Amino acid sequence: MASADLRQELDCSICLTTYTDPVNLRCGHNFCRVCIDRVLDTQGGSGGYSCPECREEFRDRPVLQRNITLRNIVETFRSTQLEEGKTGIFCTYCYHSPVPAVTSCLHCEASLCDNHLRVHSKAPEHVLTDPTTSMENRKCSIHRELLKYYCTEDSACICVTCRLDGEHRGHKVETLDEASENKKQKLRNVLQKLMTEREETEKRVQSLQDRRRKVQEKSAGLTERVTALFIELRRHLEDLEKRVRRNISSQEERISLSDLIHQLEIKKEDLSRKMEDIEKLCNMTDPLTVLQESDTGDLCDTEEGDNEDRERHDRLLHDGGDLDVSGISHTLHTGLSDMIKEVNVFFNIQEASDILLDVNTAHNKLQISDDMKTASLSDIWQNRPETPERFQLFAQVLSSQRFSSGRHYWEVDVRESEHCIVGMCYPSIGRRGVQSGIGDNKKSWGLCRYRGVCSLIHDNKQITISPDLSSNRVRIYVDYEAGQLSFYDLCDPIRHLHTFTTTFTEPLHVGLWVGKGSITISGGEGRREK
Repeated sequence: MASADLRQELDCSICLTTYTDPVNLRCGHNFCRVCIDRVLDTQGGSGGYSCPECREEFRDRPVLQRNITLRNIVETFRSTQLEEGKTGIFCTYCYHSPVPAVTSCLHCEASLCDNHLRVHSKAPEHVLTDPTTSMENRKCSIHRELLKYYCTEDSACICVTCRLDGEHRGHKVETLDEASENKKQKLRNVLQKLMTEREETEKRVQSLQDRRRKVQEKSAGLTERVTALFIELRRHLEDLEKRVRRNISSQEERISLSDLIHQLEIKKEDLSRKMEDIEKLCNMTDPLTVLQESDTGDLCDTEEGDNEDRERHDRLLHDGGDLDVSGISHTLHTGLSDMIKEVNVFFNIQEASDILLDVNTAHNKLQISDDMKTASLSDIWQNRPETPERFQLFAQVLSSQRFSSGRHYWEVDVRESEHCIVGMCYPSIGRRGVQSGIGDNKKSWGLCRYRGVCSLIHDNKQITISPDLSSNRVRIYVDYEAGQLSFYDLCDPIRHLHTFTTTFTEPLHVGLWVGKGSITISGGEGRREK
């Protein structure tokens, strides 16, 4: 009885149900926030506001105060009722106060508390089940009988009449308990698969999060190092600029020709004076005076000195009269090369400048250049001895150098071949069968260029690159420990084509296949084919 009285005290007088987010007015009465807001909205058009319970009037729309204490009481009451009644279903026969039901009778279509269950009929037709309010769903919609069987052919719950005389007659059926247990077993199997899949998904998420964290940490560290590198490179650039400027200034001072110019200016003045004296003599009308004039030999004696000055002028003008642009360029190039080397050292990258082709692996249709850098398709059979290392089916060749650690890059010039493959191979790649082509197996990776189409190939799977190469040079970069093999188009700006990621299990050799023309590996000194 006390529970029923408490329930009434916790009901909103507007919606007549338990308070939801209770608020109060200045008069002290409580309402659900939504309920009182709706009432005040309606009153707003009449020019005044009032309490729905005591009718106290307010000039302005009243401010709603949240009743925290009442809210806590409501929540505690609800949790207590749910704990006691669990499903919130109460005994049908307890009229005076709500008493939680412990079972429901499908025959009587009623819910029972412990007291009413004791006196309830024990006849077989009175089927008891967990407390429920959806008893109508447990009866056949056609025969109004309890559903007792499950038709496996039609996937439907049926009654006795459906099984014996209805449309499910002769069908395979199971009891509800049997069918329920079978379905539960299937659901348990699905649940197990879902749990396994969820665990795998969680692991993948965790691995990606760990990877992201490592990338972020590496990025932060690399950014800091690169910042320091650029500071150092700027300092080197400034020093290089000062050194080149000093070189230019030094050469300018050395070949300024100031002394010679000064001497020639003096000579020019002396010649002008002699010219004036000679003109005076030439203008004299008295022959005796002209003949008796002294120092005229000096005026005419100019040939020897003039030849000597001319030779000196020509020597300085042609041999030492210009800047040593080649020397300045060398200084600049050397300084920039040192900076590039510093960058490569910073990233631990080695330029593989000494890559040479191994003629012992070259197909007999391939002609190898004297410097061992160029492979050309030839109509002349080379008649090299047949060995296990030599390619027998495809016009391919490997490098003599191999890479089993570190980071390296090199470049390949394909301007003379529109039909070729460049890449990397394990030394265990086949040499005879149809799967011995570069990229046609798991032991090689290649960039294929064929009829204007560029693609990456590995394990006989192709990835088309669009558009085709913009330049005639390809850079290949390998990070052995990271298991990365990257291809770049050396256009401006440089274009990343693709990166293969794997775990290298053997050393790597440069591999070339020539279908037309020739391919050249850039850099390094070579040796002659024997």
